[in-house]
Amino acid sequence: MTGIKQRTTAAEATEARPGRWLALGVLVLAVLLVAVDATVLGLATPYISEDLNPSGTQLLWIGDVYSFVIAGLLVSMGSLGDRIGRKKLLLTGATVFGAVSVLNAYATTPELMILARALLGVAGATLMPATLALIRNLFPDPRERSFAVGIWGATASAGAAVGPVVGGVLLEHFWWGSVFLINLPVMAVLVLVGAKLLPESRNPQPGPWDLVSVVLSLVGMIGVVYAIKEAASHGPSLDALAAGVLGAAALYCFVRRQLTLPAPLLDIRLFRRRGFTGAVIADLLTVLGMSGLVFFLSQYLQLVQGRRPLEAGLAELPAAVGAVVAGLVAGTAARRFSVRSVVAGGLAAVGLALASLTLVGQSTGYPLLGTALLVVGLGAGFSFTVTADVILSSVPKEQAGSASAVSETAYELGAALGIALLGSVVTGVYRDFTAPAGTPAAAHESLGGAVEVASELPADSAAALLAAAREAFVDGLGLAAGAGAVVLLATSVAAWFLLRGQRLGDRVEHP
Repeated sequence: MTGIKQRTTAAEATEARPGRWLALGVLVLAVLLVAVDATVLGLATPYISEDLNPSGTQLLWIGDVYSFVIAGLLVSMGSLGDRIGRKKLLLTGATVFGAVSVLNAYATTPELMILARALLGVAGATLMPATLALIRNLFPDPRERSFAVGIWGATASAGAAVGPVVGGVLLEHFWWGSVFLINLPVMAVLVLVGAKLLPESRNPQPGPWDLVSVVLSLVGMIGVVYAIKEAASHGPSLDALAAGVLGAAALYCFVRRQLTLPAPLLDIRLFRRRGFTGAVIADLLTVLGMSGLVFFLSQYLQLVQGRRPLEAGLAELPAAVGAVVAGLVAGTAARRFSVRSVVAGGLAAVGLALASLTLVGQSTGYPLLGTALLVVGLGAGFSFTVTADVILSSVPKEQAGSASAVSETAYELGAALGIALLGSVVTGVYRDFTAPAGTPAAAHESLGGAVEVASELPADSAAALLAAAREAFVDGLGLAAGAGAVVLLATSVAAWFLLRGQRLGDRVEHP
């Protein structure tokens, strides 16, 4: 990186802590928890839809409000951890996460479920930045850190595997709220063991936590994301325009304020580094291209192909297995070849796999689905692991919390936008199907609603309704997969240029 002095000091490499690998084991519990929570929600969506009877819009909010709130608070929480201590923030957030999981499990209305998911997002915003920042401080040696980040990423993918399988077992025997209660024992272990094993770390000269910046960040992110979601779901409207303008203005003021504060909530100068910026953009667009499809995949497996919850969970395993394998070897591959070849190659593989899913129909056999999911997992595992390492190694360890928060903000913002944009493609195509005369409007809100309505109709009418609804849903899914493929392939090209010359272990003391 021209004009910037890069180095990894020998002194820093000697700071490695004894017991750091045991401490890493505690950190990955938090990652496992967040990943499990995200995947079991998708599996439980048909049951939530049947029990709470949400509208199509409410169902999207249940799916994405968690990501909206996390995206709005991650930077603030990452900076707070730099100031008060990352261990303290992690353990506090984990405790609250477990408590709010109970509220999610016993929600009785769509509105209460949306509120519970939002509160879970507040707690979740404390977890991911703290885990990555603590890894940055536990593993100063670049090669050890690359492997630790690989384990971190592989655990997230393992959570994606464990979530559907465990969730499927629970949904076979208990009500849908049980998928949230599995958070409690994991949280208990994390808090009790983490209090003993994790070292505390913070910025020794953090400066004050600027509440004005916190508010601007929250209002800006939620305003912009809400505007995009509403425009994608219902077309341009005055409400969406007002929210978008308010959000954009708040983000502009946020950036201006960070450039003037002596101790900013987020050091905007980090984005002057091409590698840092390229990794963040790659994460955001990759998740955007994948998340809409992933959100609806469980519904396809269950409501279109008629699989039981456990069978649907097992069907999604190849993606998680691929990501685990890729995450563990990604650092070695990036050093042997190059950062940009591993990231760009991984993203291209995901894009081609998504393109193959445009061929999916109601009776598509599992070999195509399983192969595509395996390739998606491998490509995403390589890309996410290497970009996380690039982001962490691009900053001094005192700023690890803020840098980690930027990484996670890109991830969560991409997830929210993907569900909003690509999810709205699926919903928009689905709503236009022709239903038998006299079919209740609820059948057009969601596929789950159509299944519920069909259960109360005569056999002939029910069969006609389900055939039309499933065909429309699959058509929408194919369009979303195609759009996601275009996004991933374009991101692969961008990553090739933005990550030129980037190496793992490069670190800059000052921007």
